[in-house]
Amino acid sequence: MNEPYELGALPTNRRMTTVDERMIAAPLQVIFELAARVEQWPELLGHYRSVRFLDRRHDGGGLVEMSANRPFRGVNWPTSWTSLMRVTPPGGVDAPSIRFRHVRGVTKGMDVEWQFESSPNGGVTHVRIVHVWNGPRWPLIGVTVARGVIGPVFVHAIASRTLAGLAEAAERITETMSRSEVSSG
Repeated sequence: MNEPYELGALPTNRRMTTVDERMIAAPLQVIFELAARVEQWPELLGHYRSVRFLDRRHDGGGLVEMSANRPFRGVNWPTSWTSLMRVTPPGGVDAPSIRFRHVRGVTKGMDVEWQFESSPNGGVTHVRIVHVWNGPRWPLIGVTVARGVIGPVFVHAIASRTLAGLAEAAERITETMSRSEVSSG
């Protein structure tokens, strides 16, 4: 397999930033694995229509095509994008993260980072998803549309649902693991 994509640090000089975060009652490894296995998201998350790798890298990332629905009063608005993905797992020198850079779609040029921080006892993980972008290259209105519509209405809506759904799955897995430890102990 090919080397991971080099996406560097999350840029700090973009005009639009959205942040979604949550404390999840699950060990870092459990929520990290669910987040990194993006091809399984449609099975876990009702708003994801499809996720497909076009190219795989040995870190678990690659070039990934994703599509999700953004519900509006009973109507599902389809969205899609293609991203470079890099996975930095827990236990290494660098902090665990999952990085994306959108390379196709309306959000081309958007950078995304999933950040994970374990509590001291390891039972709770703080997950933060940061999206940064300068907006579409539409003269005069690109940044305004990014900040006023795309960021809050689409990006935040999809990211918050994704985080909530993966949190629910991670907490369910953790509860099942705890019950099996008690019954075998």
